[in-house]
Amino acid sequence: MEDLTSKTVAVFARPFTVPGFNETLPAGDYEIETELVSPPDQKDPAAWKASVLVKLHPRISHPGLARALTVSLADLDHARARDKLTGKALSELFLEEMLADPMVRLVMKADGVSEAHLRHLYSERGAPDPDLNGPASAKTTQRTRDDASIRVAENE
Repeated sequence: MEDLTSKTVAVFARPFTVPGFNETLPAGDYEIETELVSPPDQKDPAAWKASVLVKLHPRISHPGLARALTVSLADLDHARARDKLTGKALSELFLEEMLADPMVRLVMKADGVSEAHLRHLYSERGAPDPDLNGPASAKTTQRTRDDASIRVAENE
């Protein structure tokens, strides 16, 4: 018989909360079990929503007490996203995920774009630094041409 659950680990870098549970959970690794299909005794499989069983850390006051929490898959995903975004701009998170992709790295190499150049483009400054290894964008090149044309027209 096939296994109806998937077991994995969710890692939280900071304390977090989930809707419907009035406790702030500490940062750390949490074992989770996800049901892959609706249970066989489910009367309406179309109405079934994926849920996750999160094995909680024991409390200091009750170290031998095992606890578990059932949350929706969407609530767990939102908690993980909030944990990733805490202290970071969304663009920084996007950049890190993009740079971790091997296909993006291949395209960067083919186009002659360095990691430093992308980090500079996604930084607060945003303007390309000519000292960094990377091609100038078409917009920057056009702006330079326009500025030169304006200076020539002004000098006539």
